[in-house]
Amino acid sequence: MTRPRTVVIVGGGISGLATAFALLERASTAGLSLRCTILEAGSSWGGKIVTHRIGDIVTEAGPDSFLSQKPAALDLCTKLGLADQVINTNETVKKACVLYNGRMHDLPEGLLSFVPRQLKPFLRSGLLTWTGLVRMGLEIAVPPDPSTEDESLAGFLRRRFGTQAYERVLEPLMAGIYAGDAEQMSLRATFPRFLELEQQHGSVVRGMMEAKKTGSTALSGQPRRTMFVSLKHGLGDLVTALTQRLTEQGVELQLGKRVEALRVRSHELGRWMYDLILQDGSALSAESVVLATPAYVSADLLRPLSPIAGGVLDLIPYASTATIAMAFPRAMMSEIEGFGFIVPRAEERDLIAATWTSLKWPHRAPADQLLVRCYVGGVGREEILQLDDAALTAKVRAELAALCGVSVEPTYTEVNRWWKAMPQYTLGHLDRLAQLDAAVSRYPGLILTGAGYRGVGIPDCIRDGAIAAERVVQDLIGGTGSGRRSV
Repeated sequence: MTRPRTVVIVGGGISGLATAFALLERASTAGLSLRCTILEAGSSWGGKIVTHRIGDIVTEAGPDSFLSQKPAALDLCTKLGLADQVINTNETVKKACVLYNGRMHDLPEGLLSFVPRQLKPFLRSGLLTWTGLVRMGLEIAVPPDPSTEDESLAGFLRRRFGTQAYERVLEPLMAGIYAGDAEQMSLRATFPRFLELEQQHGSVVRGMMEAKKTGSTALSGQPRRTMFVSLKHGLGDLVTALTQRLTEQGVELQLGKRVEALRVRSHELGRWMYDLILQDGSALSAESVVLATPAYVSADLLRPLSPIAGGVLDLIPYASTATIAMAFPRAMMSEIEGFGFIVPRAEERDLIAATWTSLKWPHRAPADQLLVRCYVGGVGREEILQLDDAALTAKVRAELAALCGVSVEPTYTEVNRWWKAMPQYTLGHLDRLAQLDAAVSRYPGLILTGAGYRGVGIPDCIRDGAIAAERVVQDLIGGTGSGRRSV
C-alpha cells in the first residue's frame, strides 16, 4: 500500500480551511493518499469569520457577507450542504446613503455596478453638481490610458469619472472594501476588472453595460442572488461545516499550536522535507507546507530560508479596524430605513460606515430591536482604536446621534477589534508578488495563500486556497504544472 504523503497547513482561517477541503478533493481525483494537519495558533477556527449569537441577536464580528458574483463561496456552500441557508439582502429596503457636507444623500440605484438605471435619482440625490454629473457621464468618452505603469485606484477613478464623483461616492465605496487609502491602492491588484473594461471597451460604464446585456442568466432551478449574500444563522456556520467535514475526512485540526520556526532539509534528490518547530517545543515534519497566515507572520517563518521572500512579505502593509454592534429599541428608531451609509474620507469623521444590520438581513434581531454595525479605523484613521471599549462606543454613539439623530440608549453593545487584519494592496503589489514567487520557487511544496496576496474577500480566499491545493498535489506527484506560482 502506498504510504500517505504529508501536508501541514499553517493557519486555520477561511484560507487554510478551504485549502484543506480542496486538497482532499484534488488528492482523491489524483489517487493520492494524504495525511493532512492544520495548525492554528489561536483558540478558534475561521480567522476573521466570527459569528456571535446572543439570544435572538446575531452579530458578525468580522465580515457579514460575501459577493455572489464570485462563485467560489457559493460553490463551497453547496458542497457543504449549506445552499438552502444562503440568504439575499432585503430586497424591499434597498436604499443606502452617503454622507456629503454633513448630510445624508441617497446612493442612486445601480451605482455600485456602474450601470445607473435612471438619471432622476442622481438629480434628486444632490450628491453631484450639474458639472459633476456631466463629467461623470462623460466617462464613456474618456480615452483609455496607454501607459503600462501601475495606477492608483484614486487616479483611475478621478481620471475616468471626475473629482466630484470620486470624492463623494466612489472613494468610500471602493476604498472601504480594503479599509485603505485609494491614493495608495494599486488598481491592478484591487480592481483589475476596471482596467480590463477600459482596455477592452474603452469605458468602464460601456463595458459594464455590455456585460449586463451578454451576461448569462441564472441556471434553471437556481435561486436568483443579490450582489451580497450571507448565511441564515451567520457566516460562522460556514466555518462549523468546514471543520466538521474536514474532521470526518481524517484531517487533523489542532488549535493553540503556534509555529515558531520553519526548517528545510534534503528529502530526496530535488525534493525537500519541511520541519515545523512549535512554540511548545514539539516539531512536525511534512513533504508540503502551506502558509495560510498573514504576510507578516509568513515573513518571519520564511526569512531564514529566503531573506528576499521575507523582505518582500514585510512590504505588504496591514490596516487595523474595529466593528461596534449595537441594538436599539425598534419603537424608538422608526425613522431609520435602508441598509446603512458610507462616509467619504473627505468628511473627516470617525465612522467609515454603518450598516442597519437587521434591515439588511433577515434573522438578525427580534422584531422589536434594530441592530446596527459600525466600522472604524483603517489607513489614516487608526488612532481611534487606541480608545478603550467604553470610549470607543461613546465616540460611535456620538457619530450616530450627529448623523442620524440616534440618541436612545442601546440595549446591547459589543466591540470587536481587528489588529493588522486588512492587507493593503499598494502600488507595485503584483510586481512584489512576482518577486516573492521567484524567491520561494526553489522550495517545491512550499506554498503561500491567504488574503494578503490576490483578494481579501471570502470567495477570493476560497478560490486561492483551491489554487494552493492544486499546486500541492502537483508538487507531491512530481508535476510542475503550467505557470505555477508560490503565492
